[in-house]
Amino acid sequence: MNDTSLLFRLVVALAIGLLIGLERGWRQRDEAEGERTAGLRTYTLSALLGALSAVLTTHTGAVFLAFSFLGFALAFGAFSWMEAKAERDFSVTGVVAGLLTFSLGAYAVLGNLQIAIAAGVVITLILALKRPLHQWVRQLTWVEIRSALILLAMAFLALPLLPDRTIDPWDSVNPSEIWLLAIIIAGISFAGYIAVKIMGSQAGVALAAMAGGLASSTATTVTLARMAREHPAASPLLAGGILLSGSVMVVRVLIVASALNNALLLPLAWPLGAAGLVMIVTAGVLFFTHGRGSKEHPQLTMKSPFELGTALKLAALIAVISLLAKIISSYAGEVGITILAALSGIADVDAITLSLARLANSNGIAIHTAALGIAIAVAVNTVVKAGMTFSLGGTQAGLIVSGASAAAIAAGAVAFALLG
Repeated sequence: MNDTSLLFRLVVALAIGLLIGLERGWRQRDEAEGERTAGLRTYTLSALLGALSAVLTTHTGAVFLAFSFLGFALAFGAFSWMEAKAERDFSVTGVVAGLLTFSLGAYAVLGNLQIAIAAGVVITLILALKRPLHQWVRQLTWVEIRSALILLAMAFLALPLLPDRTIDPWDSVNPSEIWLLAIIIAGISFAGYIAVKIMGSQAGVALAAMAGGLASSTATTVTLARMAREHPAASPLLAGGILLSGSVMVVRVLIVASALNNALLLPLAWPLGAAGLVMIVTAGVLFFTHGRGSKEHPQLTMKSPFELGTALKLAALIAVISLLAKIISSYAGEVGITILAALSGIADVDAITLSLARLANSNGIAIHTAALGIAIAVAVNTVVKAGMTFSLGGTQAGLIVSGASAAAIAAGAVAFALLG
């Protein structure tokens, strides 16, 4: 490299050390001079030392850089040990930060500048977010940690082992694809679970309903309907939350289906968009007219979606529906797919949505038929949730949700017919 390029890389290394040193120095700003091992200047010079060691390595060989790093690590570690012994503070974060600073200074000379800069920014962020990260770890439960581990195992251990080919005579069940779909929908549900936990009861009915709809609109409907029975005066507000949760479910179905098969975007956008719009508008009116001054804030207690049994059941359900959809389409055509979608929608919309989106067009199921099946499943599921509101939430909430649901289904049907 020429002198100009080398000078620029040395400046970048110096900037990385300055950035990390600024965070370290600010955190130890209350300590007197001589009472801290490393601060702003030390970390800045550490990065520059790494950079100059890398420059000399280009003339002497990689062994020089290895010995330079070893010498720096021994010296930095020794001073940090003496400081820890004197202050009885045995955190190793400062030592690791120093080693990383030296390494990034060297990499800024020998490697990709953008990666070096990005790594420096990330390291500084991790160091600066000490308190929020520790608080977040303290709030984690074993169920959530276990759920995340199961998700990682599903994605990085089980998925690569599954055959990426169809294994049935009807050429419809691909274990790898089905398991990937289960991971996708479980990930969406987990995002909703985290949103509900973060927002909690203080966020109000609207935010809790939207977060709950992302995870499970059925569970959200049950929760809000029970609250409506316990607090009849808040029934219109809670009914609005149920409708808002349902609209989030509709949007989720549209996003998942079109992401798996972009040919479904246009056929589904109009009917699902029309239905979702009716729900959102009705919910907005209810919130505007009954939400002022309301103190009804639901606590949505939801189980983690990453229980292994749940994941296995979802994968099995997707496989069964995919197989049935292929067989029924071969022998019963569009009518059979419609019946299957209606039956599936009673319990769940995700499995039929994923199955039809995957099979549409390339597996003997027409795009129009798949879109119709998904729309019917959403409509049936909406009717089921209206019935739940009636039975669990009382007459007032049931009438509001049923009326809005009927209007939404009608709007979606008209849009689908006009599009067809």
